[in-house]
This record gives sequence, structure tokens and C-alpha cells, in this order.
Amino acid sequence: MTDTAKTDHADITEQIKALSNPYRFQLLDWLMEPKDHFPKQRDADLVKDGVCVGFLTEKVGLSQPTVTSHMQKLAQAGLVTSKKIKNWVYYRPDRERIDVFLRHFNYRLRQR
Repeated sequence: MTDTAKTDHADITEQIKALSNPYRFQLLDWLMEPKDHFPKQRDADLVKDGVCVGFLTEKVGLSQPTVTSHMQKLAQAGLVTSKKIKNWVYYRPDRERIDVFLRHFNYRLRQR
């Protein structure tokens, strides 16, 4: 296995682990179409800046520290990015990284 293949495999594995939790999967699903799932925000654009962790917490029904932990796991896997505006953290999907993940995942499963 080449170094690039090892890196791709490690990335895919981390992304699958991140998505294996149903709450994280649901949060990412909502973030993919934020205007369909969240109200307008005062200080940030839902698409450009992301969704405030407060809205994510309210919608998913978990505590704020738990949601933050889930979002950090998605960020570590490269599936979302975060941005701090004032006192709040906003998350949005990293669509480019998600597209790469899906292409690599599809390729890995179909190459055999």
C-alpha cells in the first residue's frame, strides 16, 4: 500500500467512524441543507458561515457540551468546518472534503 493509499484509507476510516454515530450523521445531514432545517440567524448566514451550535443543540435535543463534542469529532474527520463569530461557534459542511470522501469510498468499494 502506498503512502497516499494509506492516508486515504486512514481518512476514510476516520470519516466512517465519525459518521457511525447516529447523532453525528443526523447533524451533518441537517447541515447539508441548513435553510430547510434551521431558522435565520442574526449574526451569521446559514450557508456561508454555518449553523450556530445553539440551534444544533436545540434541534437535536442533547446538551451543548455533547453537541460540541460531536461537532468536534466531525471536524477532526474533515467533514465540517467551524467559525467563531462573537461568542458563538458556527458549523458548516466541508463539501469539498465530503465529495472527496464519497468518491474515495465509492472507488474503494467498487475496485474489487
